[in-house]
Amino acid sequence: MGITFKTKEEIKTLKEGGKILATILKGLVDLSRPGVSTKDIDDRAMELCEQYNVKPILLGYHPSFAPHPYPAAVCTSVNDTVQHGIPSEDQVLKEGDIINLDMSIEYKSLVVDSGVTVPVGKVDRESQKLIDVTREALALGVKAAKTGKHIGDISHAMQTLVESRGFSMVEALCGHGVGYAVHEEPQIPNVGKPGSGPKIEVGHVYAIEPIVNAGKKDVIFDDDGDGYSVYTADGSRSAHFEHTVAVTEEGPLILTK
Repeated sequence: MGITFKTKEEIKTLKEGGKILATILKGLVDLSRPGVSTKDIDDRAMELCEQYNVKPILLGYHPSFAPHPYPAAVCTSVNDTVQHGIPSEDQVLKEGDIINLDMSIEYKSLVVDSGVTVPVGKVDRESQKLIDVTREALALGVKAAKTGKHIGDISHAMQTLVESRGFSMVEALCGHGVGYAVHEEPQIPNVGKPGSGPKIEVGHVYAIEPIVNAGKKDVIFDDDGDGYSVYTADGSRSAHFEHTVAVTEEGPLILTK
């Protein structure tokens, strides 16, 4: 299947679901304090999904590379975990940690995807800079998602900012189309050249998600462990921000806020 086009009505529905997801993530951010386990965060995610009558689409999701379905509603990636960390009672947040919360929900048969990285209590200056730069990279990526441009323009905008600040973009993971399913075409790489890749058109809906390492770009996939977690190869910290974005005639529209 190629890149799908969403109708104005579908984009309106996605925006309704995106607002719910933003509310759920805010609740999880508020809970992300020292002494709280990542399992506590996942339990709260499940409660909020029930409260808002939405489906936590990651729970039971089984990608082809994984040995078993994903066992939680939200990915909780702490410090050097780049993506897809599995919540656990044994992982208790400490002052100075950073945590990425990445979640997808289904609302009225349509899917939205969003993520945020936050400090746990007070963090060191480098960690705060990493968070701030990644958030800024997302804003630039969203701004570049305009008709007449290409996917590579999104990638290049994010890459240029991140590398200018002394950090590294993770090349092994990428953003993607979203809406009818969790992952659709096109892939949205974290690095790219202006004018490259598919053309951006009205009706496209993207999950734009810069993934940034404080150290080098290299990552390790935990194929022999939980089958999902991805770690920085050098043990440095990693941050991730994500919005679901619709391409409209008026420009890019963030749906998950």
